[in-house]
Amino acid sequence: MEQAIDPKARPGFVGRAMHALASELYPICRSITGNGLRQTLDLVGEHIPLQRFEVPSGTEVFDWTVPREWNIRDAYIKDRSGRRVVDFRACNLHVLNYSTPVHRTMTLAELREHLFTVPAHPTWIPYRTSYYKDAWGFCLSEAQLAGMADDEYEVMIDSSLSGGSLSYGECVLSGNGGSDDEVLISCHVCHPSLANDNLSGLSVAVFLAKHLLARERRYTYRFLFIPATIGAITWLAANREQTSRIKHGIVLSCLGDAGAFHYKKSRRGADVDRVVTHVLRTSGHAHEIRDFMPYGYDERQFCSPGFDLAVGCLSRSVWGEFPEYHTSADNLDFVTPEALEESLDVVTAVVAVLEANRHYVNTSPFGEPALGRRGLYRSVGGSGVGDENLARLWVLNQADGNHSLLDIAERADMPFTLIERSARELVASGLLVDPADVRPDSA
Repeated sequence: MEQAIDPKARPGFVGRAMHALASELYPICRSITGNGLRQTLDLVGEHIPLQRFEVPSGTEVFDWTVPREWNIRDAYIKDRSGRRVVDFRACNLHVLNYSTPVHRTMTLAELREHLFTVPAHPTWIPYRTSYYKDAWGFCLSEAQLAGMADDEYEVMIDSSLSGGSLSYGECVLSGNGGSDDEVLISCHVCHPSLANDNLSGLSVAVFLAKHLLARERRYTYRFLFIPATIGAITWLAANREQTSRIKHGIVLSCLGDAGAFHYKKSRRGADVDRVVTHVLRTSGHAHEIRDFMPYGYDERQFCSPGFDLAVGCLSRSVWGEFPEYHTSADNLDFVTPEALEESLDVVTAVVAVLEANRHYVNTSPFGEPALGRRGLYRSVGGSGVGDENLARLWVLNQADGNHSLLDIAERADMPFTLIERSARELVASGLLVDPADVRPDSA
């Protein structure tokens, strides 16, 4: 099993590795249950330590019920000559996801109510589902439909809906500091061949876990690989008591395209919202911060009022707002190694801030300490203060135990990395102390 990312990896290497993972997963026909979902989790488990859970069909999870398990082997529409005019083996989007089995002969007029296209994009195949209402259907391009004669067709979907289970995976990386506090990273793993709206978030999550495996961790990191909506609800129902440990969380999705970054804040407003906002603002990347709304991805489950967790959602292009969304155009060409690596860089920067954010106390608070004799004021008098010196002064001025490093970075309008580096220098010089490091008997 692969584990940590080599910190000396060549620029672009990680992005290409992420795209390679997405490419390996792309052909699998996934759904909210079934063997395709299990196969996906098995492949994730080849990269990071992953525990798989199976929740039986019919299990009540709050106001929902775990559905029957769906599996599919083949599907087609054949013309009189036996030619497959629509072929599941050519593209797994061709079948309405969760279709009930069918095998019959129908006229095109009878078949039309079971056909789905994207008229605005005649060569694209849509992705459609019917998870909770028995139905069957085919998705095809408008061009394919236009080429079908007004004739009879053999229609076959070899699928099953039966008692089984819902599968999801967890990767838990324990903190090294003894704290029970957790950071939740969640992505959905239920869509079939959709590269941005599914596999990009999954790839970023996997490689973030690989990154953290090589590092000391203040927090415990809990990665969830779950089917959308029902997966989050099922996990919450099974882990209701331990959700109090989650101090920060991010849902990852649509992170592989070239669009600007978008972050949707948590319901309650939380430190993670401030951290992501700060990282994006200082990153130089185009971005937009949006307020919470009770629709979207699984952040809405984690932010439901009974839990109200500090969980936001990070993406590039927003679901439903790019034409390729839920169509065959969301393919491996639509996502790029460069965009995936940029997204991973943003998420690792967010984690770095969460890990390093502390409250410090100035040990020499009466007047400004003499930084020059400590080698911490590196400029010629009268030539200007300089960013590094100013950062040290900001930290010393605000380090009263009430202001975190993030508070200071925001007030000083400086990158967190500069403020945090200054704090480490001041700690090394004895001018700054973390109250958590001071034992009561040594105070």
